[in-house]
Amino acid sequence: MSKLITILITLSVVAVLYVTFGPHAATNKLGWERWVEPGKLSSGHASLENNCAACHTSSSGVSATKCILCHANDTELLQRQPTAFHANVGACSSCHIEHQGLAARAATMDHEAFSTISLKQLRRGASGDLEAEHKLKVWLGVLTQPGHKSSVYPLAGAKEASLNCASCHSNQDPHFAYFGTDCVQCHATTEWTVAGYQHPSPRSTLCNECHKPPPSHLMGHFTMMDQGVTGQKDAKLSECFKCHQTNSWNDIKGVGWFKMH
Repeated sequence: MSKLITILITLSVVAVLYVTFGPHAATNKLGWERWVEPGKLSSGHASLENNCAACHTSSSGVSATKCILCHANDTELLQRQPTAFHANVGACSSCHIEHQGLAARAATMDHEAFSTISLKQLRRGASGDLEAEHKLKVWLGVLTQPGHKSSVYPLAGAKEASLNCASCHSNQDPHFAYFGTDCVQCHATTEWTVAGYQHPSPRSTLCNECHKPPPSHLMGHFTMMDQGVTGQKDAKLSECFKCHQTNSWNDIKGVGWFKMH
């Protein structure tokens, strides 16, 4: 028994020395200080400042179960399409980082981190099915190579390309699904805009396949104002090309720049 106590004391001393003087000790505070006082919570969790047990366990750190106890009834989070995925993740602290200061945001969307969580869930799901597990191992081996890019989707990393964009973003699709649901063919996860986007032919007459008239066109404004300015008295709502140009919506044919809407 005394031997076991000696070993435990020795390990405790080594742990304290490592935390205090180890490689990460000099980054901010001393290691032991970061354990005792890791930093202020964000404003949303400020009321828990002196209640460590609200989030932490003594043996396994931050517990997702404790997060869920507070946030399980957040209907705004769980019923909105862009954030409904939270119902199935169960790895809160992978994305939600605390103790960064009162003004810090506790969440920043990181698609690669989200993909990593999803891939871990896939690993668990394939357990027991040897064929599925082998296929998954090959696929994950390709996806998880550092810096690996998808040959099919050059704008996104291979992990990001494995996500189903439409499951979160289809309600905000400005293309109305005309271009399919493989968003990473054109878009990156860092920004939505497409660098060097080339509009289809300026001679195209199929504008209304992608573009919808603004609300003003659906009222008297279209006949009283728009048709008069452009001189296109017989233009229909579906005939965008008679008045508009592809370089800018407000560059009116035969008129020039005119802010109509």
